[in-house]
Amino acid sequence: MTELGNILKEAREAKGLSLDELQSITKIQKRYLIGIEDGNYSMMPGKFYVRAFIKQYAEAVGLDPDPLFEQYKNEIPNTYNEELPEQLSRVQSRKSISPDTSRIFDVLPKILIVVFIIGATALIWYLIVQNAGDESKEPATTDKGKTSLEETDKIADDGNGTDDGDQAGEVEEEPADEETAPEETPAQELTMVSNSGSNTTYEVKNTDKFVVKIVSLGQTWVGVSNGTGKAVFQETLVKGKNESKTADFTNETQAIINVGYAPATEIYVNDQKLEYAVSPEKDMTQKITINFVK
Repeated sequence: MTELGNILKEAREAKGLSLDELQSITKIQKRYLIGIEDGNYSMMPGKFYVRAFIKQYAEAVGLDPDPLFEQYKNEIPNTYNEELPEQLSRVQSRKSISPDTSRIFDVLPKILIVVFIIGATALIWYLIVQNAGDESKEPATTDKGKTSLEETDKIADDGNGTDDGDQAGEVEEEPADEETAPEETPAQELTMVSNSGSNTTYEVKNTDKFVVKIVSLGQTWVGVSNGTGKAVFQETLVKGKNESKTADFTNETQAIINVGYAPATEIYVNDQKLEYAVSPEKDMTQKITINFVK
């Protein structure tokens, strides 16, 4: 145990502090406190910590550390001269790079990226121009070859002694067959012609058939007849039982449909749904007349 360690230990014991209590006060590990009392500074984590730990120990037991450092300066490792040059060298190395130089280093990667993009763009443009130049040369070469072939054919014809004029008269270009575009079949038209109360007249055209289909969405009475008043069918249609009825009026000119309950009745003309001119909810009983324009 050193003289400094003995002074610190006596001051601790005079305060009635154990090493564990001193550890709680100074936050210094107990083994380092024992090392200070024994003067075993080599077991410290570093020379710098020796003075720091002694200072905290002394203040915790009520001693002024400065006189102790002065009295036992030969005993306590002096780290100031060793630490200062290293700290100064770090400060100088950090300050050696001026703000302007640092700013240049920040901007330099961006400049390199821009230069790369410009170079790539110029390369692409050059390749496009080269390809365009090559393509523009091809037609000239083709025309030249074609001309040479025509001249060869002409020489061959002259050698055979054939009269060009006679050949021109004999060979006639046949007009190209023009493809006849198929005539478009006009779509069926089912339009309303007139309306008076619950009576509505429709007209169907652009079709060569006239088939009427009645579909029940619930339960409805329907009476269907032709233009002369001859009944085709009259019955109550019920969904899930006899929910649909079809009548072919292709050989007729008119179909008359009396609907007993329009909200539950759908009418189809050649599979095209007829839209009620009068809302079924507004007028549940309606008379629908459909004229067939052949």
